[in-house]
Amino acid sequence: MKLLGIVGSAAEESYNRQLLQYIEKEFANQFDLELIEVKDLPMFDESHDQTQSVAIQNLNRKILKADGVIIATPEHNHTVSPALKSLIEWLSFKIHPLANKPVMIIGASFYDQGTSRAQLHLRQILDSPGVNAIVMPGNEFLLGNVKQAFDEFGNLKDEKTRTFLQGNLQKFLNFIQVVSKLDDSEPPLPEEDLQAKGAVATTIPDVDMSSDHWVEEAAAKVHPVKGNTYVQLDHGILTVDQIDELLKSMPFEITFVDGNNQFLYFNHTEESEKMFAHRKPEQVGNPIGNCHPARTHKNVKKVIGMLRSGKLDVFRMPVPHGPGKYVVHNYQALHDTEGNYAGINEYILDFQPFINWYLEKTGQQLTGGKVDAVSGASKKDAAEKPDAVSGASEKAETPKADAVSGASEKVSRQEPDAISGASEKN
Repeated sequence: MKLLGIVGSAAEESYNRQLLQYIEKEFANQFDLELIEVKDLPMFDESHDQTQSVAIQNLNRKILKADGVIIATPEHNHTVSPALKSLIEWLSFKIHPLANKPVMIIGASFYDQGTSRAQLHLRQILDSPGVNAIVMPGNEFLLGNVKQAFDEFGNLKDEKTRTFLQGNLQKFLNFIQVVSKLDDSEPPLPEEDLQAKGAVATTIPDVDMSSDHWVEEAAAKVHPVKGNTYVQLDHGILTVDQIDELLKSMPFEITFVDGNNQFLYFNHTEESEKMFAHRKPEQVGNPIGNCHPARTHKNVKKVIGMLRSGKLDVFRMPVPHGPGKYVVHNYQALHDTEGNYAGINEYILDFQPFINWYLEKTGQQLTGGKVDAVSGASKKDAAEKPDAVSGASEKAETPKADAVSGASEKVSRQEPDAISGASEKN
């Protein structure tokens, strides 16, 4: 189980941080706890919206991905710290990752009463409209006299305290399971701009994204290295030409879309009609919205939103391409070294040749009765049903795929929608 621990103090030395570090170490066999620091986040200012900043979006993604959140709060003047309150303001301004998220409150204090007043206040804050967290009821962990509570190794000294904490954490894990069964709602995904009107660190400014000659115009602007210039990578040194040839040699089609939803690269050089996704060189540089039919934009936004938010790391979609093929479009979220969303690597692969090779080498056979052993598609054409997630038809027809998305341009039949594969009848 993946939990997120929020250190509610901005102090350089914090007993609440120490408490979470103890939990992280002591209960590592029960759950994975990742600590988040409020001191690393900007103070809330509605007039200077930083919702889309790297720090806030990274936190948003981590909370959405976590099964539950533990907040360790200090007590400042009978309430929570300004830094913790600021964090919650960011998480209830334009994004709402704590909505329907199980939360446990703990706290450490110098005095006997622990952080009782701050915890009570925090419960009220987390229950407010716009936050809507689900705080575990009926349980409090108040660590008082914290200066004497830990030994030199950062462990709690008192056996009763350790046992009580363990019991509370186990109740929280059970609480998460109960909430997950009761709550089938999904927090709204951030709105995706398919026209790439914003910018990321690698966006090339002052070049028309819709230009058929974007690559040449962008190159004239930034003067990129090429040819036999060496590039140092994490695990090797290659020339630009070698990287180019390596990518083109991959046995699948690759497309890269950056964090600003701009289509920047594809690797295959075959004629468009010979590709699973009929990409064209003049599409490179375009906003992703220009590369998909308008009717598919809703589903495109949903998939990108799930990848950006961390709800999914990869989205896979089988797309019919005729008998003897099992083609899957894979949309893999990319992240930088700090874990921030950096775009999508779409790779398209026909699995059937690999399946055939495996069966030939092992002497095995596919079985499955009336259900196709590879695709799971029913052999009865009359029982065609849309896929529960994507709406994709399981019937193996042979539509022509649209450039980039794989969506059929023929409107006379059901067609797999760009990215989601949703079937549409016209």
